[in-house]
Amino acid sequence: MNIFQLIRQRLVAKLILTVGLVFLLSVSIWAYFNVRYQKAKVMQNIVGATDRLTTTIRLGTHYAMMLNSRDDINQIITNIGRLPEIKNIRIYNKSGEIKFSNSMAEVDLETNIKAEACDICHRSDPPLSELDLGQRTRIFDDPAGYRLLGIISPIRNEPGCAGECHVHPEGKKILGALDLVVSLQEADRELLVGQRRIIGLAFTVFLLTSIIILIFVLNFVNRPIKKLIAGTRRIARGEYPGTVEIDQEDEMGQLAKAIHQMSQKISQKQTALNQQRDEYMDLFQRVPCLITVQDRAFNLLRYNREFAEKFDPIPGEHCYEAYKGRTQKCKSCPVEKTFADGLSYSTEETGMDKDGSIKHWIVRSSPIFDENNELVAAMEISLDLTERKLLEVELEQSEKKYHAIFNNIPNPVFVLDKDSLEVLNSNSSVAAVYGYTEDEIRGHSFLDLFRREESEDYAAKLKTTSIINQAKNICKDGKELFVNILMSPSEYSGQTVLLVTTSDITKRLEAEQQLIQASKMATLGEMSTGVAHELNQPLSVIKTASSFLVKKIENQQPIQEEILETLLSKIDGNVDRATRIINHMRQFSRKSDVEMETIDVHTVLENAFEIFSQQLKVRGIEILRDFDRNLPRISADSGRLEQVFINLLLNARDAIEEQGARHPMEDIQKEISLRTTRDGNFVSVEVCDTGIGIPQNIVDKIFEPFYTTKEVGKGTGLGLSISYGIIKDCGGEISIKRNQKQGTCFRVKFPALS
Repeated sequence: MNIFQLIRQRLVAKLILTVGLVFLLSVSIWAYFNVRYQKAKVMQNIVGATDRLTTTIRLGTHYAMMLNSRDDINQIITNIGRLPEIKNIRIYNKSGEIKFSNSMAEVDLETNIKAEACDICHRSDPPLSELDLGQRTRIFDDPAGYRLLGIISPIRNEPGCAGECHVHPEGKKILGALDLVVSLQEADRELLVGQRRIIGLAFTVFLLTSIIILIFVLNFVNRPIKKLIAGTRRIARGEYPGTVEIDQEDEMGQLAKAIHQMSQKISQKQTALNQQRDEYMDLFQRVPCLITVQDRAFNLLRYNREFAEKFDPIPGEHCYEAYKGRTQKCKSCPVEKTFADGLSYSTEETGMDKDGSIKHWIVRSSPIFDENNELVAAMEISLDLTERKLLEVELEQSEKKYHAIFNNIPNPVFVLDKDSLEVLNSNSSVAAVYGYTEDEIRGHSFLDLFRREESEDYAAKLKTTSIINQAKNICKDGKELFVNILMSPSEYSGQTVLLVTTSDITKRLEAEQQLIQASKMATLGEMSTGVAHELNQPLSVIKTASSFLVKKIENQQPIQEEILETLLSKIDGNVDRATRIINHMRQFSRKSDVEMETIDVHTVLENAFEIFSQQLKVRGIEILRDFDRNLPRISADSGRLEQVFINLLLNARDAIEEQGARHPMEDIQKEISLRTTRDGNFVSVEVCDTGIGIPQNIVDKIFEPFYTTKEVGKGTGLGLSISYGIIKDCGGEISIKRNQKQGTCFRVKFPALS
């Protein structure tokens, strides 16, 4: 690479050359004007000094001239002429004759009036009498090769010169001239030395500054530029991110940061592009259908993995040969249509596969254009519909089968409009259970099967819940029956519907009622001792009061009115208490209908506890109440729910007594805790005891029918099982956990009514 190519291709070379030339020109101009100024200054000083010397000589010889003492004048001129820089001292008269000179050989020589020294004044006629210093000064060369400076000064005719001693007429202004010639050899030598020094200084400054600029450019421009070029080349090679290490805060550093940021952005974009490319290639390969790219001759240019694995085609093979087993193209070829007008086409085809089986395809073609928007290929996507076709046949058969199953389900099934609850369809069991034919029930509201006053409540439940237990329906003949209703959303004829199934539980409830009644009677049998205690207390009070009154009457003693009033009040109150106990037992033992109502759970708890509170007290069992009186009400059958709480209290009593029987020598804690709380949208009731507890391995069996932990003859095994069924019928839950102190906690939860 020559110097011109280097300058043309390198920014640093251009920068250094430009800066160098500008600086060289600037220094050269400075040096030129500085030398010129110094030269002019020196010459000005020399001319001034020479002129002053001329004036000195003229003044020095003035007195001798006034006395016309030639010897004094010659002596003065000779003495001054001995100075080394003095070349000539001449005094001319008016005619140009040299009258005095430091060189005696020149005395009385007559010069030409037009000579160099005389021509200054005699160039015009008449001669000039007034000249400034510049006009009187001349510079000329000595034959020896150096320059000479000459200053000629006029000698004027002064008043003293026109006296009796001199012959000069008074009107004559100029008498002659003093010509002083000095050598400039030494001055020129000094000027040359000064000029060389200035030029040397200029060159030195230029050189040092150029070196500094060169170092600066190489360090802060060339080196960063090379790093930037290397970094950008790494970016061009795809090395991301391309970091350029430049420890500068100037524009180069900012450019390096910008290149790094650009590299990161390019890296991110490239990564995204690569991911998209790989993703699209992967999608092309993994699409679960047959994809081929064909030219106008129907040759296979590309195909995906599904096509390759299934048909193992030969590159360049015709599409119809590869996977349709044909020797010529299809009659209705979507690829051919796409090449004809550049549009997409789709069709369904049925043909023979390579293995000889019948296949069904849905085929779609799409054009592929190049960068010049010319149609160069077509993509064909073939989706195998053989299984779908077979499924359609199977589905048709299945619909017939399931339609038959739907009509023969033993439980009534209704298809309801989700919003209006209108019956859209029903099975044949509806007629058997409700007495309505399919045509009679279709188009009517499903709510017509409920009592009119309950229809709105059930409408909300049908739309918001999935199961309704023990609902009361009305048949066509007016007969009432209890049913459990199951609801599930479904699709029917393109719309969202509710699929409702009802199951008649009337007979089951009757059997359960008989079982519950039997359980009540068994509970009453277990409670007989406690009931006797409950009745003995008010009877004892009545007996005591009546005996007191009888004795007073027999003894004919007066009875104070206050005492009589108090005794009669005690008798009346205890009679009422005994009546309530007997009525409560009578009501509890009576067989009742299932009737869900809004109740306060605390009222049911108090009623259950009232029957045998006295026997618990006699047995030393303490009842701890922790009630939240602000609980919302619940929906339940109060009579059946009371049976649940009585059963839990009896079980707690028996567990505490069994604990005492096992540890007769220990002072055990006898407590039954009743606690009510709100648990989110539920009302929770806990019955906890400090009894023997339930082993963990039988907790899952405790609610099974006829399973009991009591001794033979002390339990039927139906209490908790029946309680479990009653709680479930009320929409609640029952669970068991270990008491924190000792024993067992039964927790019952019911949905709260807002």
